[in-house]
Amino acid sequence: MQVLVRDNNVDQALRVLKKKMQREGVFREMKQRRSYEKPSEKKAREKAEAIRRARKLARKQMIREGLLPAPPKKKPFERKQPLPEVKPRAD
Repeated sequence: MQVLVRDNNVDQALRVLKKKMQREGVFREMKQRRSYEKPSEKKAREKAEAIRRARKLARKQMIREGLLPAPPKKKPFERKQPLPEVKPRAD
């Protein structure tokens, strides 16, 4: 995996590298390899992941075909107005 560093901007190159590694699944694999996983557990996990992927694909297909309602769209985050400052009373 290669990332080009432009104009000595190492921070941007690191962000690009992390994004590429995330997309490739490197972080997930590192997490799984931290401890030993029994073959039976691995088989069960992979089967559950396959079922989850198939259900997600089927759900998206049904939404596209109009058999299921589309989930509500999320509203963009809006900042609240700051509270007015309270001046202390001089008694």
